[in-house]
Amino acid sequence: MSAQAYKILVVGPSWVGDMVMAQSLFIALKQQHPACLIDVLAPAWSLPLLERMPEVRRGIAMPLGHGQFDLPGRFKIGKQLKAQHYDQAIVLPNSWKSALIPFFAGIPKRTGYLGELRWGLLNDARRLDKSRLTMTVQRFVALGLPSDTKQPPLYQFPKLSINAEQQQQVREKFHINSDSKILALCPGAEYGPAKRWPAEHYAAVARQKQQQGWQVWLFGSDKDKAVADQINQLSGGICRNFAGATTLAEAVDLLSLSAAVVSNDSGLMHVAAALDKKLIAVYGSSDPGFTPPLHQAAEIISLNLACSPCFKRDCPLGHTHCLTDIAPERVLAALAASNT
Repeated sequence: MSAQAYKILVVGPSWVGDMVMAQSLFIALKQQHPACLIDVLAPAWSLPLLERMPEVRRGIAMPLGHGQFDLPGRFKIGKQLKAQHYDQAIVLPNSWKSALIPFFAGIPKRTGYLGELRWGLLNDARRLDKSRLTMTVQRFVALGLPSDTKQPPLYQFPKLSINAEQQQQVREKFHINSDSKILALCPGAEYGPAKRWPAEHYAAVARQKQQQGWQVWLFGSDKDKAVADQINQLSGGICRNFAGATTLAEAVDLLSLSAAVVSNDSGLMHVAAALDKKLIAVYGSSDPGFTPPLHQAAEIISLNLACSPCFKRDCPLGHTHCLTDIAPERVLAALAASNT
């Protein structure tokens, strides 16, 4: 009789981009323990992403909302998970409450960064050296390796798995028949306006690519519908606007049909990179060195102004020159150079 597989529970992050980057951790865990079983406790919205990560056995929907403490609820979830007999938990968020469920589940090895003084809740608590682990993906992957591993660790890029059946389903649902090349535009950014390239710039790119025979599709959540509608209006209604009209799973599968993607620093940017798409990533207030798109061919456009990255939701100087001064012609040139 074979030995029982090593079972790992990962407490996942709460943002799309972070969840995509967490796949690099899952890959590293499979390299460490080839036969391990990885379950991920994460917000329900993230389950379609996890289903497209072959390293993950299953996603477990976290019923408590982001920021919700609910100690009795966490105790109940922990007791339910105790029956799974996990060997290790890896807690990616740094909050005190995020470490409670693995503790209540009695998981013998509980790994994470010390964060909010989580001694006891974590018995494999690591101190985060931000000077060595300068990237989010490095910080995630390091937790899957022994504590004495040389830092920063090597990591593999995320790679979402999309099959032909999933692509065909979205083709049929959204009546997609044309075989012309598709440019996907992702103009949203959950964090705030200081990460959003102007709508008129996106519209200029859309018009130029449509004149070259491309289809132009717009993606985003309900919160991005207004800016997507504005881009479509400014471009003369030439775009197919999927913002707010798809589930996350459908957006991922539709993005897999595209030939190239232009995106702000956002969750969909990381999705596009993990789908192995030619990607032009536009950065304003955020740092491309901290959360870059994880793809060898991704092109990052950033002006590197003295005032950026400021990491603010709104430009503290009131002009957002770090984004408005990135001309559409620069993005179009990057697309042309990609030979897509």
